[in-house]
Amino acid sequence: MAPLLVMLLSSLRPTSEIFDRPIGWPTGFGNYVKAWTEASFSTYVVNSAIVVVCSVLLGAVVSLLAAYPLGRREFKGRGLFGAYFISGMTLPAHLGVLPLFYLLESMGLVDSLTGLILVYAAGSVPFNVFVLTAFFRQLPHELDGAAALDGAGPFATFWHVMLPLVRPALATVVVFQFVPIWNDFFYPLVLMRDESKLTLPVGLTHFFGQFQNDWGTLFAGLVMTTIPLVVLFVLATRQIVAGLTAGMNR
Repeated sequence: MAPLLVMLLSSLRPTSEIFDRPIGWPTGFGNYVKAWTEASFSTYVVNSAIVVVCSVLLGAVVSLLAAYPLGRREFKGRGLFGAYFISGMTLPAHLGVLPLFYLLESMGLVDSLTGLILVYAAGSVPFNVFVLTAFFRQLPHELDGAAALDGAGPFATFWHVMLPLVRPALATVVVFQFVPIWNDFFYPLVLMRDESKLTLPVGLTHFFGQFQNDWGTLFAGLVMTTIPLVVLFVLATRQIVAGLTAGMNR
């Protein structure tokens, strides 16, 4: 915690005071204002937020729709479909960057936030399906029968019975996808050209070059980059506890 505390305190102090006294009381939010207004930091934050939220939501929705029948239904070829999704976890995604680049270029999605969202969402599906399928299989099969006796169809059973019970697993996959996407440097570097469309990891390199001697502003940028991750972990922890409680009460 000590490095994080030093980073936070330094972001609230002028650079001259940081070198004179590394530890001291904060004096104001001028560094945050400077980072947000004079640099393109606000643009990087907005781009990252759009990409992360859309990627996580799209990946979670697709994964839920795939994991539910794999975990709760018997059908021909279920094992083959499960192996297909698991195979997506066996090879490093970066090995396919060249064909991926040419594919997105042919679709006009290079240097586009939409293309970046699709890449991240597709990359998250194998792990998400693996986790959610295992969780769906652990739920008692009597729940399906009880829901059917109450007149619930397949969609109603999924939405009102199964989905609340898998919230712990859903929160887990959201956290596991949010963090690497938020911190990813590789795909934005390869796929993005326009500085106005850069996400935080690549944008920070421009930011560091612009304010390389202004440590107070640099610390402010690092704090703003870290805050969403801290907030996510706090919210995810509460969601996991709420999901476990809901599952026990049903």
